[in-house]
Amino acid sequence: MLGRVLHPDDAELAVEHGVDGIVVSNHGGRQVDGAIGALTALPQIVETIDGRIPVLFDSGIRGGSDMLKPIALGAEAVLLGRPYVYGLALGGEEGVKAVVENVRADLDLTFTLTGHATVTDVDRSALVRASRFE
Repeated sequence: MLGRVLHPDDAELAVEHGVDGIVVSNHGGRQVDGAIGALTALPQIVETIDGRIPVLFDSGIRGGSDMLKPIALGAEAVLLGRPYVYGLALGGEEGVKAVVENVRADLDLTFTLTGHATVTDVDRSALVRASRFE
């Protein structure tokens, strides 16, 4: 069983109640103005879980850079939501295959452009916080 959470306290409760993994997601976030973004919530949840169960990420994954960020912040995997549905609607099984192949190719390109060979090479150093020019 997986639990979808955005708060570290909920993640801790999920572990205590025996979930097999956590999905950090703001499902329905479009309907709740001002809700915390899933990517913002991810690092604290990863820290709270501390490797006890897998932490997955599901929020706005459309391409390689969308996948790199949560992996760099500690997610073990990302979920591909809407794009596969679009592929299914447009091309059935072959459409889904095409979407997955394109997203994977984009991830490979993103890894190459950021100097990473594999998913296990990616950590927070892949992300750079923008600073003001002085």
